[in-house]
Formats: sequence, C-alpha cells, structure tokens
Amino acid sequence: MVIAIANQKGGVGKTTTAINLAAALARAGNKVLLVDLDPQANSSLTFLPHDAIELSIYELLTDGLINSKEVIKHTSVPALDILPSRISLAKFESKLIGEFDAPFRLKDKMDGLVKAYDFVIIDTPPTLGLITVNALVASDYLIVPIQPSYFALEGTDDLLDTVEKVRARPNPNLQVLGVLITLLDKRTTLAKDIHEQIRQVFGEKVFETVISKSVRLEESPAFKESIFTFAPNSSGAVEYTRLCEEVMRRV
Repeated sequence: MVIAIANQKGGVGKTTTAINLAAALARAGNKVLLVDLDPQANSSLTFLPHDAIELSIYELLTDGLINSKEVIKHTSVPALDILPSRISLAKFESKLIGEFDAPFRLKDKMDGLVKAYDFVIIDTPPTLGLITVNALVASDYLIVPIQPSYFALEGTDDLLDTVEKVRARPNPNLQVLGVLITLLDKRTTLAKDIHEQIRQVFGEKVFETVISKSVRLEESPAFKESIFTFAPNSSGAVEYTRLCEEVMRRV
C-alpha cells in the first residue's frame, strides 16, 4: 500500500505527518518504508545523521545500476525503514528533461519494493513538479494536509487537477484517501471557522482526526525522534495514533 502525502503549499505539516504516520503504522505492527522525496531531506535527517547518507533516492532514480537495497536504511523505530534524500534531488527535473520515462522512475523502483512492506509513505516537496508527479504515479492513495488559515484552500485546485491528470493516464488507480487538517489552533475562532469551511468543501474526504498545533511536534525532529519516543503522552502522539487507526480503516 503506497500513500503519498502532498500539497504544493509549504508549511502545512507534510513532513511531520510523513514521519509520524510512518512511525505510528510501524508501532501498530506493520512493516513500513518511508520514502523521502523532498530535496530538503527533513524526513531523512529526523532518523539519520547527515554523514550516514552516502547514496540517496536521487542516485536510485537516475542511475540504473544502483539497487534499492543499497540505499534503504534502517531507523531506530523497529519495522520502519527509510529511503533517504539529499539536496542533490533538486537536480532531478533538469537531469530527466526529455526522458520519456521520467514520471515513472519512482514507480519502476517501487514495483520491486512494495511486496516487502505493508505500507510505503512518500514525503513530497512543496511543488507540483516532476518529483511530486513521480510520487502520485507510484502511489495507491494520496493524503492532503491542509492548515486552517485564510489561504488554506489556495492551490488545492491545482493539486486536484494534477491528480486527475495522473488518474487519466499513468495511474488510474490513484485515490484521495483523505484531507488532513493540521496545525489547528483550537483557541481561535478563525481556525474553527476555516476548519468548517474545509469540511464543507471536501466533505467525507476530511479525516475525523485533526492534528493540533504543538511545540512538541515541532521539537521532536531536532532530537532525531518521532513524537512517540520524544513525547509519548503529548497531544501529537495521541492524534497521530488516531490518524494511523483511521488510515488503516480507510485502506
């Protein structure tokens, strides 16, 4: 089961969700692979020291001689592996200009990996370029994190148009698993109002679970941990556990 987490708007909690959903799924007894498709490599650096990443997903996608087993790393979370990224991934689009199979590079690599894992979670960059298209082509499902702000719905039409274009040809099986409201500040009336607006727009696609704004969630990557080991009794740990349960029910 391959799930991409995407929204071209930055700062909406994509990486936080990728890290903690992957960790929650592993804690629930699943074998999980976290694929870091963001050149910023924040998912990778949450679990690995920088000097431990000798080969990255960039080399895997651009060099046909490199095997995925050479790139995948184990993490400190039992049953959670990671396909790490580095800043070199920023060269991906220019490297593959004119290549007819460019949108399928990740899918071709995933075909040999999916059987080894119960879930593959893909973290994507805040763009709708070739990297994100690779994630959508390779995925069964899409989760869209949205922050409840005035600009929350800005750009979602472009994302959904891209999803439809992917569904039209390269990946007709792609489904939107759900829209996840993140960084919710329950103290403000504005957040509550926009929360309701998002539910009116997306209806039953919106997850019942909401991820609250949390200092603990922001701090945990700096300590190279998921929220479950950094602050296991925090609201973030409870909410990502609930999201994990809801994801498993939906798929």
